[in-house]
Amino acid sequence: MLQQRVLTALALLAILLPALIYPSFVPFALVVLVLMAAAAWEWGRLNGCAMLPALLLGAGCVALCLLTWWLGWLQQALMPLWLGAGLFWVVSVVLMLRAGVTGWPRIPMTVRLVAGVVALWLAWLAAVQARLVGINFLLSALALVWVADIAAYGAGRALGLRFTRQKLAPSISPGKTWEGVGGAAVGVLLLAWGWVAAEAAWHTPVASLFARLAQQSWWLLLPVVLFMVAMSVAGDLVESLIKRAAGAKDSSRLLPGHGGVLDRVDALLPTLPLAMMFFSLL
Repeated sequence: MLQQRVLTALALLAILLPALIYPSFVPFALVVLVLMAAAAWEWGRLNGCAMLPALLLGAGCVALCLLTWWLGWLQQALMPLWLGAGLFWVVSVVLMLRAGVTGWPRIPMTVRLVAGVVALWLAWLAAVQARLVGINFLLSALALVWVADIAAYGAGRALGLRFTRQKLAPSISPGKTWEGVGGAAVGVLLLAWGWVAAEAAWHTPVASLFARLAQQSWWLLLPVVLFMVAMSVAGDLVESLIKRAAGAKDSSRLLPGHGGVLDRVDALLPTLPLAMMFFSLL
């Protein structure tokens, strides 16, 4: 299993890294578009669609992304959209986590399918716009999620329930603990401090998300980073809730050793639009 995970990760890096650093944003936009199409297909399958309707859902997601590309939205300031996306995610997370696993199937199928495609489209649009802002900006938003995930896992394994007597969401994801959330917060705050210090030393031409916040105020950086860590954890919990409602361990088997695309991007779905929201506001 470990060898399979490593090989899959290396294959993904071999595709994503050249697309990311290519002078034009187009290869990166196309690679992420393929991933979002696969995630939309997985979304359909998790919500009870047969193979053909799920494939059509993936095609619909691609069509929506290409339409906004053709309309020139990638190069436009979209502050109202990103503010709406932030509100969409905060409200959705609160309602879904309050309703729990049993509440998800009660939502009409059409609403679930449309909401999933909209979330994937927003993530694609945010990822490409972040790449247009600059590689440093995009990587800082991605690293926030990656470090939060790694630090949460490490703190959860090391500390367990040492400081709390209750798990984070036992009915949704029994392995997650409040200690893990605390570890994620500390890990990302250290990442933000180190990233800003490195940018100051190296005089990077494009500021990261962390540097843009710190330029306003370090007291702004703290709550925004903690909020994005919380939304990263929430994105993971939301996907776990949906998989549990569907009786599935993974969103698919498209990525050997890792599960599906949704399993890899779940925490990015809320955080990338939020990163663009804060970029627009700043």
